[in-house]
Amino acid sequence: MKYSRIKPIIKKEFRQILRDKRSLGVLLVIPALLIVLIGYALNFDVKHISVVVFDQDKSSESRNFIQSFTTSEYFHVKRYVENYSEVNTLLNTGDALVAMVIPPNFSEELFAGRAIQLQILVDGSNANTATTVLGYVNAIAEMYSAKITTSMMTRVGQKFSAPIDLRPRIWFNPELSSSKFLLPGLIAMVLMLSAVISTSLSVVREKEKGTMEQLTVSPMLTSEIIIGKTIPYFLVSLIGSAIILVIGYLLFDVEIRGSIVWLYVGIMLFLFCALGQGLLVSAVSPNQQVAFMISVFSSLLPTFMLSGFIFPIRSMPLFLQWVSALVPTKYFLVVARGVMLKGTSPFVYWEQYVFLFLFALFTLTLSAVKLLKSKPV
Repeated sequence: MKYSRIKPIIKKEFRQILRDKRSLGVLLVIPALLIVLIGYALNFDVKHISVVVFDQDKSSESRNFIQSFTTSEYFHVKRYVENYSEVNTLLNTGDALVAMVIPPNFSEELFAGRAIQLQILVDGSNANTATTVLGYVNAIAEMYSAKITTSMMTRVGQKFSAPIDLRPRIWFNPELSSSKFLLPGLIAMVLMLSAVISTSLSVVREKEKGTMEQLTVSPMLTSEIIIGKTIPYFLVSLIGSAIILVIGYLLFDVEIRGSIVWLYVGIMLFLFCALGQGLLVSAVSPNQQVAFMISVFSSLLPTFMLSGFIFPIRSMPLFLQWVSALVPTKYFLVVARGVMLKGTSPFVYWEQYVFLFLFALFTLTLSAVKLLKSKPV
């Protein structure tokens, strides 16, 4: 293998990338735009939940109870109504997500120290949002109950203390920001998509023009052709990854708590996986349309569905858990979240590095074998 024979291919690919604005856009501009758009649009935080209140007691105690919800940024009282018919109408039309029905004897039962039957209706058409809202409601109601109990016990000269003094503490993402959880996955998805699509289209384009045959009949080794084709897209993708990290820090406040060196070791291995997959797609595709379809199908769906980016892998059926073991994004996500959010050392996720290396080696070798078979005898 000689660098003097690889160098012309690298220079030619760089010229092709700079000349072809679409390839440059796929590698640099589109990833940055996707990070901004998806980063703002894909958010699991539920805030400013619209609430309709049917207060049948209309006492200072019922108002205090309502206020315990509205003092947070999660709930917003949209309207007070006078009957169930209006409650149904607002829930059916989607103008309210939660309905709070306070019974007429609320304050009386409260002072008597008896349990109050209070009705909370939640729109369950979106199961995830409804589950989150129920969690908020339960937490606020329990806090209010504990506050009332403490006040009543103090009034009669007794001290109230809960049997369990729970002091939860959230590590790594204390504000529970969904953008900090999602951004490493977005980086993986964007890098995988852009690298696979651009590489596969580049090689297939040469096959359509007939210039790939000139390379294969030249005295160059197949490995030299693969390296020459891979390095330019690898370097441009590295620049794209740096842009994405800067955008993540500036717009979404996602810092890199661990070693940026080990993060880039993971990014480089992951990019080799994506480039190897792109070359493999190009080796089996007859034209650019087919290459584009296979690239999107083989990179977007596994990254989005089977990597743990959105859906937890442990909740999937056993068969899909086995399939997810073949998705490189799953392993890169462990590295990215470990370095960016937890700041852990590479000894924690060395197995992920090994898998990424093996996947990249397998796809690049398979691409070389396919390319070797296409050489005329």
